Amino acid sequence: MKLLFIKYKSVIRFILTFLLVYILFSVLYKFYLQFSDGSNFYPDYFTHLVGLQSSDILNNLGYATQILPHEAEPSLKLILNNVYVARIIEGCNGVSILILFTSFIIAFSGKLKTTFFYILAGSVLIYVVNIIRIVILSIGIYSYPKQADVLHEVVFPAIIYGVVFLLWVFWVNRFSKLNKKHG
Repeated sequence: MKLLFIKYKSVIRFILTFLLVYILFSVLYKFYLQFSDGSNFYPDYFTHLVGLQSSDILNNLGYATQILPHEAEPSLKLILNNVYVARIIEGCNGVSILILFTSFIIAFSGKLKTTFFYILAGSVLIYVVNIIRIVILSIGIYSYPKQADVLHEVVFPAIIYGVVFLLWVFWVNRFSKLNKKHG
């Protein structure tokens, strides 16, 4: 048993670090959501911000866009040219994806400064890609309403998770301590 632990020490360290960081950030985010009453920013600050930024881009692209609080659930209605095309829920704000990304990078950490700046730059990139994803998804659903399920459940998750995966691969190959040991 001890030999197995020694042999797979780096794998075990990665898994434990990933899980601890992921659980910690997820719990903190859950507290944030629990205490976010939506009185100033409905349904919560991050979801509200993502909705506003998506709406601004859509308006700049020539679509008459409205973001309205949903009456029946904690979400925002996204309306393009007077057509209700989507709802923006808490899961659309990208925070859970950022938690996943950050947990992986910390678990495969490199130098502290490099790790910090990679998490910062990667998070900004993921956030921007998420906004663009919502914009393109909204236009796609508006233009091709019969394809809404495929666009929402297949194409656009593939985009955001594909970006995260590429960032992980780049990190592991260029900056992680693990690569330095085997390089």
